[in-house]
Amino acid sequence: MKSLCVKTNYSQVINYLLKNFENINLENTYISIRDFKHFQNIIIHYLGNENLKFYNKVSNIITKCIIQFYEENIIYNQIGLNYFYFNHYEKKSILDNTIGLLEDKKNFSTRYDNINNAVYKFIRSNHSLYLQAFIDFNMTDYMQFLNNQIELAVNKFLIDKEYLEFVNILRLYIRSESENSQIEHLHLIYKGKTSVIIDDNKNIISCNDNMKKAKYISDISFSSNDFALNTLLNLVPKSITLHLIDGYCDEFINTLKLIFQERIKICEDCDICNIYRCKEIKK
Repeated sequence: MKSLCVKTNYSQVINYLLKNFENINLENTYISIRDFKHFQNIIIHYLGNENLKFYNKVSNIITKCIIQFYEENIIYNQIGLNYFYFNHYEKKSILDNTIGLLEDKKNFSTRYDNINNAVYKFIRSNHSLYLQAFIDFNMTDYMQFLNNQIELAVNKFLIDKEYLEFVNILRLYIRSESENSQIEHLHLIYKGKTSVIIDDNKNIISCNDNMKKAKYISDISFSSNDFALNTLLNLVPKSITLHLIDGYCDEFINTLKLIFQERIKICEDCDICNIYRCKEIKK
């Protein structure tokens, strides 16, 4: 006979484990629950001969339980421990970034296997598992993997923060230069992730010429269309029509929207769109 006692006082976890242990689909398995002073003990007995199958099914249930009910707190605690200098909202953003990384197919598999292997190894050698203590002291590989993902999430947060701060600086610059602008309107044609700027008379405006008067200096590269962005910042048109020839809105277009805001108008079907739909834009 194989037996395992899972200790916890977390009611949602108790309900989850009871439901899944009862549906374990393995003959000669019996479930009971006992109340003790500090914990409720869920006890699962197996009287069959397929021991490895029993351990595998139980470890999978416990692994899914840890991911569903404990992982978010584990991540937040690790962020608080290693990145204590961030405020609550910054930590929440890093937490969201980390969860996003973990949902990646490859990362999800690695994270699941790390937890599952630790649980499987533990229950084969022990008859009692206190969930919180197990999480705190027996998931070394998982914690190392998790901390690597948190580090990536922190880097993403810092890059995003710098990006938004710089966008705000460019917004302020545009507002300050609005009264001095001599250009009412420009068109930016965007096709195949390449852009060209023209005036209302369909004359092409050289982006290379305007780089001599670049209006921003930063380590951030918004895209391969930095020349076009600098040209718009130098000329500060009162309005801009974005002609999305492919109907595709990427990082560069989203950046223009953030910077120029109400000055931007999107167009996907006009005479200019039709001309450039059949015309190649040279990089």
